Amino acid sequence: MKLTRPSSFFLGAAIAALCLSMAPASSATAQQTKKQSAPAEVPPTPQVQPDRRVTFYFPDLGAHTVELSLDGYGHPLPLQQGSNGVWSVTAGPLEPAIYNYNFVVDGVSLLDPSNARTNPNLRWPSNYFEVPGAQPEPWDVQNVPHGVVHHLLYTSKVAGDRRDFYVYTPPGYDPRGHKKYPVLYLLHGYSDDASGWTAVGRANVILDNLIAEHKAKPMIMVMPLGYGVMQYVTGHGADYGSGLREKSIELFTQTLLEEIIPQVQSQYRVSNNRKDRAIAGLSMGGAESLWAGLHNINEFAWIGAFSAGGLDEDFDQGFPSLTVKSASPLRLLWIACGKDDRYVTSTPLITLNRERVTWLRSKNIPVTFVETPGTHEWPVWRNNLIQFASLLFQPK
Repeated sequence: MKLTRPSSFFLGAAIAALCLSMAPASSATAQQTKKQSAPAEVPPTPQVQPDRRVTFYFPDLGAHTVELSLDGYGHPLPLQQGSNGVWSVTAGPLEPAIYNYNFVVDGVSLLDPSNARTNPNLRWPSNYFEVPGAQPEPWDVQNVPHGVVHHLLYTSKVAGDRRDFYVYTPPGYDPRGHKKYPVLYLLHGYSDDASGWTAVGRANVILDNLIAEHKAKPMIMVMPLGYGVMQYVTGHGADYGSGLREKSIELFTQTLLEEIIPQVQSQYRVSNNRKDRAIAGLSMGGAESLWAGLHNINEFAWIGAFSAGGLDEDFDQGFPSLTVKSASPLRLLWIACGKDDRYVTSTPLITLNRERVTWLRSKNIPVTFVETPGTHEWPVWRNNLIQFASLLFQPK
């Protein structure tokens, strides 16, 4: 989901203004002013209705325009102001899923002050809500055995900082046992942190349910911080200059190969056979999965890219040594993208991914390409993970 850049200052001002508008007046004049300017009480928002339509409310803070940025929509939805001063809009009906959203007030992105459920993000935090289905969805917590998510910290010599990664161990994992597990390295997108796939994507819940239904092999899943250069996500303007993105991808790949994988192999019961090692990711993480995976086929047998963006569009220049022979050890190369993904790059991501697949096929490199309904958003990527994880570590 592409969100307008937020401002913590404006969010604080909005909440403060709302609180002031509801404070008791100390005089008759203040009471009259309050009566004229204060909005009516804002209903709980968002309201998910039985027909899966969802209504959003926002208080009037002297705004001229209020819009809603919502997963599933390629454009902002305008809110209308009622006579009571409250802005509102109804979207849907929506398919059962978890949706991210935020308000855009006079061009400034704001969190919903009425919704405490927020997603962690280094640049564009958002709120979320759930539209339930008639039956539990693969990302819903169900009455099945659950794995454990471990949070690890370490000092990176490659990146020169202190960083973290998460490890999911499946139900029944015994650190003192003899069983070795296959491992999936799962990478987040730009602006997310290392918790993105668990906090927002619910990857651990998805694997719990797939494993319980025997739709996926029990596996360990590792989710690292995906920036080789933190300035790539924390910087501004000129910090995105030529070469920074490429440097971040290259150094991240180095941290993965030289620091994270060795730690996982020494601390967890994982197989050291490349046939039991997969890498996949969304958006920036999809680009990193292609870069790290296709440049290190001796390390990864399974590669997945969900809505991948961020690689040079000159594929021959990016992968000069990739041939049908060098790619032959791959067990699966799986690329997916939403049909309506027009995320702003020099080329829309759906077009870029189609071109990438055409280039791979022109070299006779086997690739599975999946186009799904949706844009650049978490509902697409959760479903991508469900499909991809079900294919992993299966016999040829």
